[in-house]
Amino acid sequence: MSRTRTALLAAMALVAGATGSAIAAVPGDAGAAAVPCTVDYKVQNQWDTGFTASVTVTNHGAAKSSWAVKWSYAGNQKVTSGWNARITQSGANVTAANESYNATLASGGSATFGFQGSYSGTNAVPATFTLDGVTCNVDGGGGPTDPPDPTDPPPGNRVDNPYAGAKVYVNPEWSANAAAEPGGSRIANQPTGVWLDRTAAINGAGGKMGLRDHLDEALEQKGSGELVVQLVIYNLPGRDCAALASNGELGPTEIDRYKSEYIDPIKTILADPKYASLRIVTTVEIDSLPNLVTNVSPRATATPNCDVMKANGNYVKGVGYALNKLGDVPNVYNYVDAGHHGWLGWDDNFGASAEMFKQAATAEGATVADVHGFIANTANYSALKEDHFSINDTVAGKSVRESKWVSWNRYVDELSYAQALREKLVSLGFDSKIGMLIDTSRNGWGGANRPTGPGATTSVDTYVDGGRYDRRFNTGNWCNQSGAGLGERPQASPEPGIDAYVWMKPPGESDGASKAIDNDEGKGFDRMCDPTYTGNPRNDNNMSGALPDAPISGHWFSAQFQELMKNAYPPLS
Repeated sequence: MSRTRTALLAAMALVAGATGSAIAAVPGDAGAAAVPCTVDYKVQNQWDTGFTASVTVTNHGAAKSSWAVKWSYAGNQKVTSGWNARITQSGANVTAANESYNATLASGGSATFGFQGSYSGTNAVPATFTLDGVTCNVDGGGGPTDPPDPTDPPPGNRVDNPYAGAKVYVNPEWSANAAAEPGGSRIANQPTGVWLDRTAAINGAGGKMGLRDHLDEALEQKGSGELVVQLVIYNLPGRDCAALASNGELGPTEIDRYKSEYIDPIKTILADPKYASLRIVTTVEIDSLPNLVTNVSPRATATPNCDVMKANGNYVKGVGYALNKLGDVPNVYNYVDAGHHGWLGWDDNFGASAEMFKQAATAEGATVADVHGFIANTANYSALKEDHFSINDTVAGKSVRESKWVSWNRYVDELSYAQALREKLVSLGFDSKIGMLIDTSRNGWGGANRPTGPGATTSVDTYVDGGRYDRRFNTGNWCNQSGAGLGERPQASPEPGIDAYVWMKPPGESDGASKAIDNDEGKGFDRMCDPTYTGNPRNDNNMSGALPDAPISGHWFSAQFQELMKNAYPPLS
């Protein structure tokens, strides 16, 4: 170590102790020209358990088109939220990388960013900073004789599978509804997703718990172990362009409101140091991106609303923004909705949808690193695994793919679809460790009519129809399905590549009203929820299969809950 470097580090320690900041290379210092970069780290405000800091990096070398500043803490400081940089942390090691709008760093130019953090004990200023791997505040540029930069592990401090070794939050509001039903106490302690399906849900509406209420309750449930909280981020502008039952409060062009009134407040709450010990799983915008593949012109399944959303780009922008902002919180795990096999399993949908997911994951400042995984079958009914037929079977000289039910799909169930989609996404550049979730809340298809073996081999249709668990008229049917049952109970790591089976859709909460009902939640009436409806091209003009007398989406539907318990598989004891 050179004498100059030793002196500079000593000076930093003195400054840190006196003012809560660290800076070297005093203006006018004869040695400043030899310093490749300087970092000014200032603790601006500090209280018993937290602090805010401002960091200014100045580049004395060649101009840069992107940059990353790194440092390590000697104590237990944790960055909980940041601004003007994408800040991640792994253990004691912190990386602050440029945003898209401040990526350029000219020679002699500076960039300033800030963050909020938590700590206990002491809050010492870091001793060493690097800019793109070069040590700052030290002459000689951190060359070959300097120690290697210690801050190069994967970004963030997230575990590989947040569900592994953790309990999962039980929503007391859903649990109370379930327990109030005859027989409902058998499942009232199961974890379910918390749906933030409008801005008012953040603070609580109609006497319901808000986001902070749920997180506070989660801390109580957590105890000394690990606990996962499951949130559904669901409020895009022009939401659910092909399904009127779940239309939202924001119009197709209100992307700025989505960002400032919905995502930003959610991020602020999630970044509160109070909740840093929770593992927060976000399911990002179900039923959005797949619509831009399957329900746009010139396809027969196109709707004008979906054409509008593809043209204005606000689904892609909204998902990208959500991934970017929520991904900045170190204990948030983003899972992007990936439809289900009966929607995206066909050759002309599968690859195009994966490409669309990649596009959204790299929009609005997001990167693939902001995606921890994907979720299939959210709020849907596709069977987890069909045991009595496979895509490779041939009956009476015809492939199973030629049956009316499979209709040339590449997949016959959610497990095979989710595992294959995971491999496809990895091939497109997503992390090889991404995991899949499968919503099994309503795909059990048990009860007295559950097949116990394959169908008759007189034709490919009798073979498939006689053996399939999923008894819908068509895989395009999605609303309050008659005959559906609770599926596999929530569990971690059930199959290779699958992080968990989850009940993201709370059983007993309606998919949509079976007739038009006035409401202040922006939710319309979709004929797919009408049991008398004879269908459209999206379900091959089959009957809807919906239960009668359903309330608007998200409201308690006792008849559906009883149906799900009756047809549960595995059966309820």
